[in-house]
Amino acid sequence: YRAAIVSRIKIMSELDISERRLPQDGRIKVKTAGRTVDLRVSVLPTIFGEKVVMRILDPMALRVDMTKLGFRPEDLKKFDEKIHSPFGIILVTGPTGSGKTTTLYSALQQLNSVDVNIMTAEDPVEFNFEGINQVAVRSEIGLTFASALRSFLRQDPDIIMVGEIRDSETAEIAIKAALTGHLVFSTLHTNDAPSSVTRLIDMGVPYYLVASATKLILAQRMAKKICPNCKEEINLTPEQVESLRVPQELLRNIRAFRGKGCKECNNTGKAGRTGLFEVMPISRDIERAILEQAPDSELRKIAEAEGMYSLRMAAVEKMKQGIISLEEVFAVTSA
Repeated sequence: YRAAIVSRIKIMSELDISERRLPQDGRIKVKTAGRTVDLRVSVLPTIFGEKVVMRILDPMALRVDMTKLGFRPEDLKKFDEKIHSPFGIILVTGPTGSGKTTTLYSALQQLNSVDVNIMTAEDPVEFNFEGINQVAVRSEIGLTFASALRSFLRQDPDIIMVGEIRDSETAEIAIKAALTGHLVFSTLHTNDAPSSVTRLIDMGVPYYLVASATKLILAQRMAKKICPNCKEEINLTPEQVESLRVPQELLRNIRAFRGKGCKECNNTGKAGRTGLFEVMPISRDIERAILEQAPDSELRKIAEAEGMYSLRMAAVEKMKQGIISLEEVFAVTSA
């Protein structure tokens, strides 16, 4: 039945059913239980036939309340303060599927009002919002992030969101927009907050522009939460505690939990997800270090001295609270 199912999915996604040699992307709108759900379809030819992945985008499941994303109160305060800046660039970094889009949408929704002109360039537009001008990038016809961004600047925007900074041209225009009185949000694919500075410089943005334009860099990951119905406390060995490699004060009163597995969670021990955040506001000291072309390690040292929690520290904090398991700490963060 596989070929017939793949063909049916391709027809519903308006893809070419005769094309089996090239990857294809499409979307299906499905009405279920009185609401519309979007399915993003990706078809990939493999040596044994086509592989199909469908990603569910449910507008009802989108959390655009920043207080529910999993921020530490201190980090949320820093993030909230910077998104209300009149100009500058705010970067959210992390791998695919780490919740970057949700974080950006939450910030935009908080800033969204009748008198604010918000423009976004996305690939693709994942959710629609009232009062936000959303543009879907289409590289095949020349509508790239860079060309969309260039056109935005002629539309008198207050806030701009660029789905992703992929090349030097987009990076340069985004930074220049941030320096000419616009608040710019965007994403990068880097492992942590300090390395985003190096990534921008590698893309050809002069270090002095990175230092003056960047307001805050936020790195994030998604972690699976322990099922509350079958949660139980476990004892940690000294070796496990040692391998966490976090500051001594975080190891005080260390506790760990796991999900045994029950009917509620299909015996997985997991239910739902939460965000882990590393929030690095660009302070005077960090700005000075960027101007001196300091390495990532130096930026991290300054940021942690100023109170930044690394992704590993944020994960250990959530483990102590019984939100995520020890395995999850090691699975999604590195020391």
